Amino acid sequence: MIAATLIGRYLAGMIIGYILGSIPFGLILAKRLAGVDVREWGSGTIGATNVTRAAGVKIGILSGLLDFSKGAVAVLFAGLIIGKSYVMVGQFGFGPLFGQVLAGLSAVAGHSWSIFLKFRGGRSVSVFFGGLVALVWFVALFGGEVLALGATSTLFMSLGSIAGVVGTYAILIPLTIFYGWPVEYLLYAFVGTLIIIYQHRDNIVRLFKGVERKLGQRAERVRQHSGQQKKN
Repeated sequence: MIAATLIGRYLAGMIIGYILGSIPFGLILAKRLAGVDVREWGSGTIGATNVTRAAGVKIGILSGLLDFSKGAVAVLFAGLIIGKSYVMVGQFGFGPLFGQVLAGLSAVAGHSWSIFLKFRGGRSVSVFFGGLVALVWFVALFGGEVLALGATSTLFMSLGSIAGVVGTYAILIPLTIFYGWPVEYLLYAFVGTLIIIYQHRDNIVRLFKGVERKLGQRAERVRQHSGQQKKN
């Protein structure tokens, strides 16, 4: 009975996290404040980087902060739903931290594959770090520093983002193995990193081809709302 109740709370946290993550703040803000549909510009994603290129720095920053909040709120809200519930399955124990990780990853998935945008979305970097701050803020700070250093030194936000999430996962490996940190943190970083790298697959191709957009470079209109390519 206790296990069934806890599973139900996990599912509730995941559903709420996914719906929160699915809210396309970047698309909404760019349309309302700048009259721009970011899906028609640059990479066509709804994240802060493309919003900045298509609609301006202020809107991009606000979009990033709201995306960041989606991950943090999902994790914190899951903690409230689950409370102190805990159950043992064999030798493995599942408690509130596991449920919070599931909710945070659901928010990441929601931003990447939004239910409101026919399962399209953004790269989920801001959402990932928002959830990580709510889970273990000083590791998020380390990953954020790696991201900022990578982006500013190379002028490629995509490269900095990948470096940031990989760095986060890498630092958690010794902390988990040698210092006994909860394996749930490592799970969050591992799955989140896989999603974010997958979502950057087109950026990775452009990096290898030497045609990736740099920081400060404005986006060009590349498609109509229907998704058909325009000639430039």
